[in-house]
Parts: sequence; structure tokens; C-alpha cells
Amino acid sequence: MIKTALVTGGAGFIGSHMVDFLLSKNYIVKVLDNFSGGQDQNLVHHKNNGKLIVEKTDIRDCEKIKTFFKDINEVYHFAGIGDIVPSIENPIEYFSVNAGGTAILMDCLRNSKNLKKIVYAASSSCYGLASTPTDEHHKIQPEYPYALSKYQGEMIVRHWYKVYKIPVNTIRIFNAYGPRVRTTGAYGAVFGVFFKQKLSNAPLTIVGDGEQTRDFLYVTDVAKAFFMAAQSNLTNEVWNLGAGNPVSINYLADLIGYKSKKYIPKRPAEPDCTWANIKKISKDLNWKAEVNFDEGVRTMLKDINYWQDAPLWTEKKIQTATKTWFKYLKN
Repeated sequence: MIKTALVTGGAGFIGSHMVDFLLSKNYIVKVLDNFSGGQDQNLVHHKNNGKLIVEKTDIRDCEKIKTFFKDINEVYHFAGIGDIVPSIENPIEYFSVNAGGTAILMDCLRNSKNLKKIVYAASSSCYGLASTPTDEHHKIQPEYPYALSKYQGEMIVRHWYKVYKIPVNTIRIFNAYGPRVRTTGAYGAVFGVFFKQKLSNAPLTIVGDGEQTRDFLYVTDVAKAFFMAAQSNLTNEVWNLGAGNPVSINYLADLIGYKSKKYIPKRPAEPDCTWANIKKISKDLNWKAEVNFDEGVRTMLKDINYWQDAPLWTEKKIQTATKTWFKYLKN
């Protein structure tokens, strides 16, 4: 029997790779995305695939398209809005989408008779300035509205399991990277910033001394973990997901290559290290990362022109864009 999966945010960075993975497994894939962050080009290679169905709708409007949820077996919930600074400037929108939208989606799925599993894309930002390596029992201490809104979404899906017995699992993603990582919007993801700077022969802007480390995980390994979480007989589990092998931003800069570097002030409420303890997901799902960091970066560099139209972030532009960050977040 051919299975049907729903991927919310399926035109986005991770969501589109989830779509790739599911179509390769012969699924019928329904994408729900309002394209506020997602892009048509992330799915264009599937335009002639009759097993892909795309609905351009906000998750907060799920009630209007209830028939779209018919016969769904698995749900991969990536839809949401990210970035730290916009969440500080407009917190209500973040809670409306990431928490409220999740509640509306869950309620639309409440009477789905064939639904076997929902996997929620949570964020490791819920841990705040965490001790490392960080396991799933670490204290929850979000530092900014985005982090809190994603954690509220997590609590909502688990509450729907408790009350309505909708089967869910949650994965707290650390630092996903790979092809299609965002090119537009607010100042954020380091890869898009660095690649555009390299293309422009501009200095790579490195926060602090560059020795801070991040637990980067290649996006296809993320998609595989979500698929395994959906197939598992385990329910209402929470897993941390990273490579379990943090690397420094200076190391990333060296891999990418550069004409020059510019060090800019360290930002408050940002951890010096993110590092997922992945023992639980490795044991429970028999999951392991397949793409090492150097290999992943080299793959992205082959397609560096994807970032040709990305904004060029200079030291001055970054200072302006992060003014709110420095104003409200304190160490």
C-alpha cells in the first residue's frame, strides 16, 4: 500500500529535503506551506511528479482545507517562523504561528483515522545557555521569543497526545545545514552569510573570536532521522538531534575559504557551544549521521551560486540588524 505523508513547511529548507526523501520512498506527499519562507525552487525538480501535491496555505488556516488532511498516514511538522531578532521585535506573530498554528494543525488532524505518527520539528534553542553535551533532561531555559514559541509548540503536540491520543514524537534539532539553507530574510544562518561574502570577495564576518562551536548536522541526515521517528513504534518521545561533534566557526571559515576575515562583537544570550548528546536517538532509532562536516561543506560549495542573490551582510549592516538583540538580550 502506498502511504501518504503531510509535510508542513515542505517548501522550506529542511521540509523540502523531507519531501525528497519521502518521494524517493514512493510516498504520496502533500505539502502545506504559505511560502513566506519556503521557495518554489526548492521543489521545482519534482514539478512533473504526480505524487507531490502542494497547498499554498498558512497552517493557521487549516480549518479551511480540512479535506486536504484526508487519508494522511504520517505528518512531518516543519512549518513555522525562525530567527532571533524578528522574534524579539514581533513576538506575538511568533507565538501565533509556532504555537497557535501548531494547535490548529493538531486539531485538524484530531479525527484523522489513518494517522500513524506526527513528528514535530522542535528546536534545541529551548535549552538556552546549556551545559554540554546536552541531553533531553536538561533544564528548559529559552532566551528569546523564538525559542519559547517553538517549545510551546512542542508542549502542544505532546498535550494533544495526552488528551486525544494523537501519536507524536519530537525531535529537537541543533544546527542543520546543507543545500537550500535560507538565502533571504533576516540576518541569521551563518552559511548563507559566509557564502554570499565569499562570492562578493567581501570579508567573512565572524562573531566573537570564532572559537565558538556548533553541532552542525547535514540536512539529509536530519530528514532520515525524522523518517525513522515516524516509523518507530515508540510514541511521545523527545530526541536531541545533532552530529554529536561540534566544530568551530573559524574551522568553517577555513573550509569555505576567504580573502579576509572581520571579527565582530560577540552577542549576548548566544551559547559558546552547542553540542547534542545523541545517545538516546542513536539507541532508540538506530540512527547515525552519514555525512561528515567537511564533505557536507564541499557539497554546498559546488553549488555556491545558489547564494548569488542572497543579501550581502557587512559589519555595518549586521550592527544595524542586531541592535534589538543587544538592547534586549543580556548575558
